[in-house]
Amino acid sequence: MSQECFFISDLHLDESRPYVTEAFAEFLDARRDASALYILGDLFEFWIGDDDDTHIATHVTELLRDYRQSGPDIFIMHGNRDFLLGERFASHIGAQLLPDPSLVEVDGQTLLLMHGDSLCTEDTEYQAFRALARDENWQASILAQSLEARRELAQNLRNTSRDAGSRKAADIMDVTDKEVISVMQSSHCETLIHGHTHRPACHENEAGTRWVLGDWDESGWYMQASNGQLELVKFDIKQ
Repeated sequence: MSQECFFISDLHLDESRPYVTEAFAEFLDARRDASALYILGDLFEFWIGDDDDTHIATHVTELLRDYRQSGPDIFIMHGNRDFLLGERFASHIGAQLLPDPSLVEVDGQTLLLMHGDSLCTEDTEYQAFRALARDENWQASILAQSLEARRELAQNLRNTSRDAGSRKAADIMDVTDKEVISVMQSSHCETLIHGHTHRPACHENEAGTRWVLGDWDESGWYMQASNGQLELVKFDIKQ
């Protein structure tokens, strides 16, 4: 098995975009000799609970289960769209849920992994929702509802998110440099990898290096850790 590790986020898998799911299947199939795959949030456009019986939920679950059985470890982190992913899902695919943030040792390097939404501190409206969505009692109340009710709630949250995003300045929805530096320094880690903002790039700051993963649509993005080096890779997705 190769010692290569891969990092992805923000695929936003949804039945309305089957070409992205197909690209994900091809991505997995081409990397069965990897050491590990890290999914840093928003694998799904939304996740209503581990009892979701939609085709997309079942299909992606089986894709990941098959991938794990071929060898690579899978680590998955909650995003702002799939914060209801639970231990049942992780157990079924043989993955480990990662807290946000997490420090991991990969290929001789210490990496700080995050989804990235907690870094957008100027978006106070979103941060209030994030605190609510991570509350165990609130999650339990949502999961106690029927699948139909949860699907309706998920659609309402998506609509609300789109409306809110259209009213906010772009820089408000990006990370706050001060928060990035604070988190990196407090973790004593000089390399941060995150997603969420859909602004793939590599940034240098006084605390170290920040890598931003891209979202998947017309293009896909992943990071590769190999031989002590990190590389951000873009590839085309056929529609």
